[in-house]
Amino acid sequence: MTSTLGTIPPQRLNALIIRSTIVAALGGLLFGFDTAVISGITHAITQKYSLTPAALGWTVASALLGTVLGSIVAGLPGDHHGRRDSLRGLAVLYLVAAVGCAAAWSWGALLSFRFIVGLAIGGSSVLGPMYIAEISPARWRGRMVAFFQFNIVLGIVVAYVSNYLIGLAGLGASEWRWKLGISVFPALLFFAMLFGIPRSPRWLVKKHRVEQARQVLVAIGEPDVEGELQDIVDSMSSIQKNGDERLFCWKYRKPIMLAILVALFNQVSGINAILYYANHIFERAGFNKVSGDLQAIGIGLTNLFFTMIAMIIIDKVGRRPLLLCGSVSMVVCLTACFLMLRAERPGHLLIWPLAGFIASFAMSSGAVIWVYISEVFPNSVRSKGQSLGSFTHWITCAVLSVAFPQLTASYIWVPFAFFAAMMAVQFFVVLFFFPETKGITLEAMQKKLGIAL
Repeated sequence: MTSTLGTIPPQRLNALIIRSTIVAALGGLLFGFDTAVISGITHAITQKYSLTPAALGWTVASALLGTVLGSIVAGLPGDHHGRRDSLRGLAVLYLVAAVGCAAAWSWGALLSFRFIVGLAIGGSSVLGPMYIAEISPARWRGRMVAFFQFNIVLGIVVAYVSNYLIGLAGLGASEWRWKLGISVFPALLFFAMLFGIPRSPRWLVKKHRVEQARQVLVAIGEPDVEGELQDIVDSMSSIQKNGDERLFCWKYRKPIMLAILVALFNQVSGINAILYYANHIFERAGFNKVSGDLQAIGIGLTNLFFTMIAMIIIDKVGRRPLLLCGSVSMVVCLTACFLMLRAERPGHLLIWPLAGFIASFAMSSGAVIWVYISEVFPNSVRSKGQSLGSFTHWITCAVLSVAFPQLTASYIWVPFAFFAAMMAVQFFVVLFFFPETKGITLEAMQKKLGIAL
């Protein structure tokens, strides 16, 4: 069978594909670091600026508001300048934000630079997975795009470890500045390494640069260059005839629904709210500052380990089974957290159901979200669809992050009951509405969803 029918010819990963994936996924590492590092400074900035719970929520959400805007607009430069070159611009934003946060002279300045880092995070969540999906062979695509999620989780762990080590250094009142500013080093690395990877072949075809696309396909070891190239050209036929496609039209209703739902459920699991306020949760459960930092590291390592397992099995098991099993497991773990916090059980016991929730999320929604969104949209509107999914993810995350300190001000257990209920709903939605996408070329997925060329 040929690639035109969506089957997968044998293809090994060569050095260029691996390097390109690693470099694009560095944006994920910065994404994870800059979203999680805030958990280690909430107490310090609350004292410095005399923040109320509502003000603390907005401080955390300042970056998230940037991610909302970044996720909306990232598709535009991604389409115009290309995925790779746009990632370079995001690297510059990461760098500027790191320096600005470290040197912030007021609360307003801190909010402004956190907003800038949010722009970079939102853009990375669109362009990173999209670039990797477009350059990866179909049989490896799940693992390659999941590597972006792995780097997000690795960045979270690095942030927790960094917070802990800097906390031991005795830096006094400037400690929080060091925690935020240290990300300047991975930002510089990200920017430099982006000069050594090729453009997306699908973007090149979209820009009528077919010969350059052919050269990239040859360089990444595509076994059927002409067949794959023809599939890409055919999938772009609507652009060739009618100009750039609108996303919001009837024929794209299925991928739109799937992208919104997978992104929405990813966040109403409570994952980001729990990670952002990990130290706050442990403090309410009776841990001191240092032990809370150590517990947060444990949570981050759990997330990392189970993300690695998910990367190994996602192309074998499939996306749908991971989501279904993860939904059930998360309901059990979140319900246990809810019951323990409501009954005010000893705080040290909380780590077990919380770690179970993190593991379940990493094996399901965490590993699947960016893979799935990058797969369900056709080439003609992928950047817009990726922006839509990312926007849904971040706007939900922002709302929950603003609300979390206020919801837990009186009763720490309230959000956990909501998160558990949402994961129960996710199980049935995935069961009845989500198609499987593993092992199908991006062009064949377009046909499976009934989208006319």
